[in-house]
Parts: sequence; structure tokens; C-alpha cells
Amino acid sequence: MHFTDRTDAGHRLAETLLARAPELRGAVVVALPRGGVPVAAVVAAALGAELDVCVVRKVGVPGQSEVAMGAVGEDGARVVNQRVVDAAGVTPEAFAAVEARERAELARRAAAYRGGREPVPVAGRTVLVVDDGVATGSSALAACRIVRARGAARVVLAVPVAPHDWAERLGGAADAYVAVSAPEDFRAVGEFYRDFRQTADAEVLAALEPSPGPESTGSTGRTGRSGCAGYEVPLAAGPAELAVPADALGVVLFAHGSGSGRGSPRNRAVAERLHRAGLATVLFDLLTPGEAAEPWKVFDPGLLGGRLVAATRTVLRHHALAGLPYGWFGASTGAAAALWAAAEPDTAPAAIVSRGGRPDLAAARLSLVGVPTLLVVGGADEEVVELNRRAASELRGPSALQVVPGAGHLFAEPGALEAVADLAARWFVRWLPTGGGGERPVH
Repeated sequence: MHFTDRTDAGHRLAETLLARAPELRGAVVVALPRGGVPVAAVVAAALGAELDVCVVRKVGVPGQSEVAMGAVGEDGARVVNQRVVDAAGVTPEAFAAVEARERAELARRAAAYRGGREPVPVAGRTVLVVDDGVATGSSALAACRIVRARGAARVVLAVPVAPHDWAERLGGAADAYVAVSAPEDFRAVGEFYRDFRQTADAEVLAALEPSPGPESTGSTGRTGRSGCAGYEVPLAAGPAELAVPADALGVVLFAHGSGSGRGSPRNRAVAERLHRAGLATVLFDLLTPGEAAEPWKVFDPGLLGGRLVAATRTVLRHHALAGLPYGWFGASTGAAAALWAAAEPDTAPAAIVSRGGRPDLAAARLSLVGVPTLLVVGGADEEVVELNRRAASELRGPSALQVVPGAGHLFAEPGALEAVADLAARWFVRWLPTGGGGERPVH
């Protein structure tokens, strides 16, 4: 089994957890940063759970840093894999030197990720520890020890992929173990991901932003992220999250693509920027976790486009969005869905922004799209740059192609996602109707 990326892995892990252990709804989800956070963010959203981090650093063998000879974590946690230490011939002095460096980085990350906030209380509660995979298990072992020391009543360790004997290796570190895949031929976690790029600090921080609040019927609002009022609207594939700033100028609905979803840290980071520009946002899933595991559905623009239109019609009936002009923000195959749906005059939004999109999937309808469309592509994603260049020439309405230099498909490079968010905010503010004519400044 292979995962598209960590968000895709999160969806599959969430589906597995809901099937095997539905009693975990409402547990505290604790992620191992950085790679475990995108996985855990999706899981927490699916379980309706609080999300926190447990900062742990692998202590790697000198010269082979990817091989863990131990781990250190918050609250002074320390794990030594003596078998690896002995096999690598690492002296106590050499181990201590690596440990000192990792503890310094541990302190920096803990301060950055928490921003002065205290850890989510876990005493007497069930804690779900989530990472993007387990290899030697040193980091996971340290995390489980930390949450136990903080008083967790039950600890469940859940990952997308692990060796077949991982539970035996970790022994009583957790009360239960859940893996989507535990193959016999396991060698390294990254082998089971098509995209295993390093997670950026910005993604971690975006995922840890306080959520809009507890579930709501949509009849009342609460102050959420960026001072927005938060609401939820039930949809077929799960709830839509509405975040509405005071005196909103318009609303942007996010059409997620392959390997992405409502809990995607990347989409949440862009949404935060749109809030600062005075725009409401709607985050939701077009597919259920089960459907998202079926490639033909993920890459069917007609199916996704139909879901997008249906969701748009439903959420725009909410009183907080009444009368607001709307746009669509599409990522990957979600951009194809937005372009496919925009070809129908009676469902077209006021503007579209595509991030790393696959407009080629909607090639049959591009010449029918008159909606102002901004295509944003990473400069390092050469194949997709060319696909978007061709699409820009076929669109009937105003369009622009913006290439972010050096960025890959996920825009994980420093500053890349911020550039996407700024471009999107400016495009939507420019093209969403003002009601009074003229363009508005971007905040």
C-alpha cells in the first residue's frame, strides 16, 4: 500500500480508526511533529477531537542521522535503543553530543509550536498518539511515555504504516496499536509515500491554530480563528466549516483535490490569509474517507464538480453568508472540479483560484469557462506548469498564470504557501463583486 502524501495517509488512518475503534471519537489526538502533524490533523477532524503535539526528537547515529539510536522528548523523556547503539559502535560521548544538539532543537520547536500555550490536559483521558509511520519506534515510544507521565488513562498509538512486528517491538508502550498497513517487507517509512517531503513549520503552526469551536447546528456563531464567527453545516461527506469575519466582503469555498481535505494544514493556512482580507471561508470534503480511497472518484471532475455545486448551494443558504458573492479555491484535482463546474453559467462563481491544479482533467470544458481564473503553480513542478500554461490559453474569461519560483507541488518550501495565499487574496478581492463598483484594497 502506498499513500499519496501525509494528508492522504491521514484520511486512510481516520477511516481505519472509525471502523476499528469508533470509541476514540472525542479522544485527545497528540501528533509527533513535524511529519505526524498533517496526518493527525485529518484524524482529529474526523474524530471531532482536540489536537496537540508531543515534541520528540530522534537521536540519529552519527553519519547516518536517519537511523534512530534513541529519542528525546518533552518533560525530559529519553529513550535509548541499545541494540542500534551497539551495532553502530557509538560511544557514550558521541551519543551525548548528538543528544545535546537534539535537545536544543527540541526546546526551539516546543516553544515555536506551543506559542506560550500549555499542552492540552490529558489526565484521565484517552490519548491517540499519531505519527506518519514507525520504523525503530524510538520516537513513538518516547511520546507514549510522555503522555502516560502526564496522566493519560489509555494510550493508543496509530500510524499509517509500520513493520509487521511493531506492537511486539514496542511492548506495553501503548494500550492498543492501529496501523493501516503493517507489511512484512518494511524497510523505511518514506518508501510507502509517493510524496514524503519534509513538513514545514508553517504547516504545523497552521494545523495547531485554535478551531472555530464545538459543533453547531449553524444557527449560532462563535469567535474562531482570526476573530471569525464559526459555524458548521452538515453535508453528505461530513460537516462544512464556516469561518465568517465581521462585515465579510465575500466567501471562498475550498475544493480539495487528491491527498487533501477539510483538515489540510495547507488549506487552513490559505484560509487564514483570506480572513485577513475580509473574506469568509468554507472548508469541507467532497468525498467521504472511503470514497477518497477510490482513485477513479478522486480524479473524476464531473463527480467532484457536481459535489462542489451541491455543497455551494447548501452552504450559501446559511444566514451568515446570505447575499455574499462567492468564489472557489481549488487544489490539485479540486481545481479541475471547480473549472468543470464553472462551465455551467447558472453555477459559475465570481472567481476561481487554482493551486497546483490539474486543469487538464477538465480540458473538454475549459473553453466554456468565462470566470476570472488565477492559476498558481510551483516553478519546480515543471509538468504541471506546462499543463496550466496550456489551460490558460484555452480559458474564455480573464485568466492569469502565476509561477512561484522554486516551489514544488505542495508549496512546502519556505515562503511558498504564503505567496499562494497572498495571490489568492488579491485575486478574490479584485474579482468578487463589490456592489458599488471598483476594486477594493487587499488588507
